Amino acid sequence: MDKMMPKVALGAWSWGTGAVGGDKVFGNHLSQDDLKSVFENAIKNGLNLWDTAAIYGEGSSETILGNFIKDIRREDIIISTKFTPQIASESANPIQTMLNESKERLNTNYIDIYWIHNPMDVEKWTPLVIPLAKSGQIKQIGVSNHNLNEIKRVNEILGKEGLKISAVQNHFSLLHRSSEKAGILEYCKENDITFYAYMVLEQGALTGKYNMENPFPKGSGRAESYNNSLKELEILIEELRNIGIKYNVSPAQTAAAWAIAKGTIPIIGVTKVHQVEEAYQAANIVLTENEVNTLQILADKTRVSTLREWEKEMI
Repeated sequence: MDKMMPKVALGAWSWGTGAVGGDKVFGNHLSQDDLKSVFENAIKNGLNLWDTAAIYGEGSSETILGNFIKDIRREDIIISTKFTPQIASESANPIQTMLNESKERLNTNYIDIYWIHNPMDVEKWTPLVIPLAKSGQIKQIGVSNHNLNEIKRVNEILGKEGLKISAVQNHFSLLHRSSEKAGILEYCKENDITFYAYMVLEQGALTGKYNMENPFPKGSGRAESYNNSLKELEILIEELRNIGIKYNVSPAQTAAAWAIAKGTIPIIGVTKVHQVEEAYQAANIVLTENEVNTLQILADKTRVSTLREWEKEMI
């Protein structure tokens, strides 16, 4: 891909409604009208890398993003979306089928980064990505939620056809560093693979917005996952706030800057204009080694596990 990659990606997981969508997971109910100014502000600030998936809101996330994409030059945006094996059709080539549906919703004839969302069957799904790359329908091949052995095996299969993994996307945050401990970050660095950190803000738990007095929306997936840990996170969030004061940024921006300092591209979910502006500012913060280490020590002391229902430990 010859497009310039920004230091942060913007996530559209919480856009739209439906299964695995903004209302069910995040407690949001966001429409296209709510999000138009968010998209426009991002493009104005040069944040043009957008991450979504066919499964997010049963396609509604892609549809909203696609309606915005119609109004700009295709070369001015970088689209990242995913094939999710769990919702694969019974067609002859389910990856091609899902890709076709994503392209239609996104109003594009190619995808910049196309991911195998999780490793349901590496031997089955990896070969089906190859013709998509060779035909130019996808520019980069990515894998998400794969462990190191699975990543290496995908690369072996692709290598026989002169292709390679260009990107890995795993859950990676101050509270969830198993991809680093498993050697995945190092493997990516050694093999010119870009590592994308999703849930870097733990769906808002590391922003400082939520606490014992102001918990996550009742009935949401976030509430189930984080509300019982808000007390344990107080000291870590206070340090994120203290470091942020030095750089004149928020705890959320400091957490994103930590991920950048680790050599990753954080995917920051955005639903409001100010979040886009904060993402832009976070991309320009350079934390010291001491600040990075201090945050990691405090994060480890929380002993909070943020392994989610669709995930496995990478170690």
